Amino acid sequence: MSLALIEPPNPRRLSTFGRAVTTADGGCAWLHRLLIDLDLAADGALVGALQRRFETVGAFVHADAAELKRHGLDQKTVDRIKRLAGLIEHLARETASRQPVITSWSSLVAYARVSVGHRPREQFRVLYLDKKNRLLCDEAAADGTVDHAPVYPREVVRRALEAGASALILIHNHPSGDPQPSQADIAMTRKVVEAARVFDIPVHDHLVVGREGTASFRQMGLLP
Repeated sequence: MSLALIEPPNPRRLSTFGRAVTTADGGCAWLHRLLIDLDLAADGALVGALQRRFETVGAFVHADAAELKRHGLDQKTVDRIKRLAGLIEHLARETASRQPVITSWSSLVAYARVSVGHRPREQFRVLYLDKKNRLLCDEAAADGTVDHAPVYPREVVRRALEAGASALILIHNHPSGDPQPSQADIAMTRKVVEAARVFDIPVHDHLVVGREGTASFRQMGLLP
């Protein structure tokens, strides 16, 4: 089975900084600039260690707070980093929600990569859409380990009914970097699709995000 990779986000839809978060292009240079802006320039050894460890802005801002502290960053700096992560995610969500998401895939993929692409552990998110396929809300349905996030289809559907959603898009990340869906991913997706189908709520797609790209269940013919 060939891996269907979605095109990278349109540069016109995100700022240059946003693109540095979602792609490897220029990521190291942008991370260096960010570290300087965090007033770390005086500690060249620390800057070098952080660049070698995280490589990109996305991996850095989504790193666990405990790991950042182990590298010698104080709580105030960690708080600044986490606020930046929230801002980046908000900007990507805002861009994705300006028009029906199924007609603006580049923005959707950019948001998916910003939201979960650099997280050190698996996270499963659900995009709840209205009748015009506009974003109602986006919520984490499960947080897991480096290779597994437990998902409960009935909870996903229950939340869809509460939100008044007319359709869903599923998103999760592979911290390994390889976006190829696993057999467990395929089985879980089938269960969510079947549970949602009872209430006539279609699942438009399931995106799996990794450093090496983004895989689409729909493009791969894996949606039941």
